[in-house]
Amino acid sequence: MPDITSEQVAYLANLARIALTPDEIEKMTEELSLIVDSVAKVTEVATPDVPATSHPVPLENVSRPDEVGETLTQEQALSGAPDSDGERFRVTAILGEEQ
Repeated sequence: MPDITSEQVAYLANLARIALTPDEIEKMTEELSLIVDSVAKVTEVATPDVPATSHPVPLENVSRPDEVGETLTQEQALSGAPDSDGERFRVTAILGEEQ
């Protein structure tokens, strides 16, 4: 696996419109090289007899079934509102235009 160069990091930073100082480019070059080396080590042990997984532990749905329960009436829901018109909450317009 080829090493990451500071020129490549500077080029990618330019493409991503990220302004990096020379010190940041050097630090990023070291960090990206370490990441590439780590990925290379993982690919060495990922043989065809090892199944690909997205999670080391199988996931299962932990949701409960939907059941209709007690709900608030319209009057109860509006009772704590600072302002309402009897049917819905009344709020100030956020676009600068009063309605």
